[in-house]
Amino acid sequence: MKTIAEQLQSVYQAIHNYCTQSASEQKVNLLAVSKKHSAQAIRDAYQAGQRAFGENYAQEAATKKAELTDLTDIEWHFIGPIQSNKTRLISETFDWVQSLDREKIARRLNEQRDPALPALNICLQINISDEDNKSGIHRDELFALAKTVDSLPHLTLRGLMSIGSATDDPHLQQAEFSQMYDLFIQLQQQYASVDTLSMGMSGDWQLAIKSGATMIRLGTAIFGTRD
Repeated sequence: MKTIAEQLQSVYQAIHNYCTQSASEQKVNLLAVSKKHSAQAIRDAYQAGQRAFGENYAQEAATKKAELTDLTDIEWHFIGPIQSNKTRLISETFDWVQSLDREKIARRLNEQRDPALPALNICLQINISDEDNKSGIHRDELFALAKTVDSLPHLTLRGLMSIGSATDDPHLQQAEFSQMYDLFIQLQQQYASVDTLSMGMSGDWQLAIKSGATMIRLGTAIFGTRD
């Protein structure tokens, strides 16, 4: 069985190889999705060079963070649905929130962010597949929410995040990723702080990079299956 360090290096190499083969010019960052994995697993990945970690549950992440206070340059990303009663904990624990989809939540995160901390980096989650059971805003709501986030002093608008349809159809995946990229470019033209398009997971990350993703989110390939 491979160690986390070995699996992580394989992922880095696969990303590098794909970017080279596809002549991708954008820098692609890896978010290691560590939900349901231990603080020790995160430490192992950190020691192998990984710095950005994605968590879906605020309390779980806060517990792990408390165990890893010596890792001073680790970067915590919240990527799960946001409950109103968790905004304070999220604002206190994370460096990034990638799943913002409501003005109310944006204002609560801004109000509850410690002014002594750097501004909370924000990606707006787009429900690009228009599925009723999926979090995220409709694309028509994007620019109104972006304007709100940009106006809040303790938040910094960084970009967009999406979770594509649960499908193996590459044509549908390509269509959704292309729509996300178009929205990202439009947002980037309006806000100088926007530099992140987070899309692509284990089954579709290559196509996401080809379509313009600047960040992909992988978990099992690094940490193995979750408990």
